[in-house]
Amino acid sequence: MHALASPASLKGVLSARDAAALLAEGFRRGGVEAKALPIADGGEGTAEVLGARVRERVRVSDAFGRPRDAPIRALADGTAVVEAAEAIPLDPRRLDPLTASSRGLGELIARVEADRLFVCLGGTANVDGGAGLREVVRELPAPTTVFCDALVPLRDAARRFAPQKGATPDQVELLEKQLASLSELAPYAEVPGAGAAGGLGAALAALGAELVPGAREVLDRLSFRDRVREADLVVTGEGTVDETTTTGKAPGEALRVCLDEGTRCVVFGGRVVVELAGAETVALSGDPARAATDLIALGEKLSS
Repeated sequence: MHALASPASLKGVLSARDAAALLAEGFRRGGVEAKALPIADGGEGTAEVLGARVRERVRVSDAFGRPRDAPIRALADGTAVVEAAEAIPLDPRRLDPLTASSRGLGELIARVEADRLFVCLGGTANVDGGAGLREVVRELPAPTTVFCDALVPLRDAARRFAPQKGATPDQVELLEKQLASLSELAPYAEVPGAGAAGGLGAALAALGAELVPGAREVLDRLSFRDRVREADLVVTGEGTVDETTTTGKAPGEALRVCLDEGTRCVVFGGRVVVELAGAETVALSGDPARAATDLIALGEKLSS
């Protein structure tokens, strides 16, 4: 049997690269040949998965105005890559979507000097429709492609994602009204990905950026489909498997490719909220301290 270990990151626990290596180690312990191919969708770890290297670090403001250093990376062809999650990350120690700002991402983009820019969206604390970013960036520094981790329209940004950022039901309603009031974003509100990262997709589209499905773009760049055709089993997953997994997330896209190619696919989650049609869904222990052990054990188990 030939296995392909292709997880996304387990946010705040393991990078996609580390998770893939642990899965592959488990397969090897079970006597199965396995290749590690970490994946991403625009959220945390996308730049690393694409092979972008840090070019410089920039002092920016996080979502609540606290200073932090965020990298500007570059691909081999010189394309600059920035991740929203490295400037304005979702931090479980402070969940306050009513005050969280996207300004720090704007500060990072403003420092980019390149002929082309990739912006990776996902894993952010804000639901401000990019208002903070637009205070800093009036014009993009280069032709820009935005990798969106979710393909939802702007109107769904608050309802779908604000609760995980700490919003109460009343706050979700307020955030929905605030996003709907941003008339300058209205022409882009229905573009798939407009609602990504608290409406940053729409804000960047309004500045002239092209929005693309992050998972599909990353997997294409990794020649994922070709690797699936060479495998008997693909194992993917993320921290939580829920209804958002199949709305643009990397494991959902990996599953779609596996179904297209008729390849067996196992999807794991630290937590599994929903079962995914067409996949064998496996719940790990849910204990972050055991994540590494869980993944090695999963690889060993699937080898038998």
